[in-house]
Amino acid sequence: MEIFREIRGNLHSRDWQEQASASEIEYIDLEEWQAQRSRMLVRSDRGREYAIALKRHTPIKDGDILHADRGRIVAIRLRLSQIMILDLRDALQLPPPEILSLAVEIGHALGNQHWAAVVKGDKIYVPLTVDRKVMQSVMQTHHFPHMSYTFSSAEELLPQLSPSEVRRLLGSTEHHHSHD
Repeated sequence: MEIFREIRGNLHSRDWQEQASASEIEYIDLEEWQAQRSRMLVRSDRGREYAIALKRHTPIKDGDILHADRGRIVAIRLRLSQIMILDLRDALQLPPPEILSLAVEIGHALGNQHWAAVVKGDKIYVPLTVDRKVMQSVMQTHHFPHMSYTFSSAEELLPQLSPSEVRRLLGSTEHHHSHD
């Protein structure tokens, strides 16, 4: 199994455009939360398995090139984050002390997980920083009354959010969006 230990360049940089256009590009698709890791086993869009073993805290960006030779490039393709949307419409019908209590409980639960959140109207937006199943499990453990949650892609939500809300939600990932 081939092991990639460094990032050789980026498909989006000028230095690589000529070589990239003359090469066959094999993509490794990663979710945002996976891109935070520096060691992992992955499968490319051609079905090949690879190991990525970068120096710790090496950020992985969309278009990063892990391998390039003889007309073949292996590059990262980052998929935009999923966002968990907490819907508090029903909760806002409760008496104010209950709303306050629920708000503090939700804030405590999200903070405990170190999850970023943006509150807008009767919704709270939380980017997926871990596997979706983990987030569902945390939400089920807390079982917040009068609140439902769904998942959506960041792309679908971007038009409803201001540039500063997008930055707060997606942080270091915001350079992938041209909606700003």
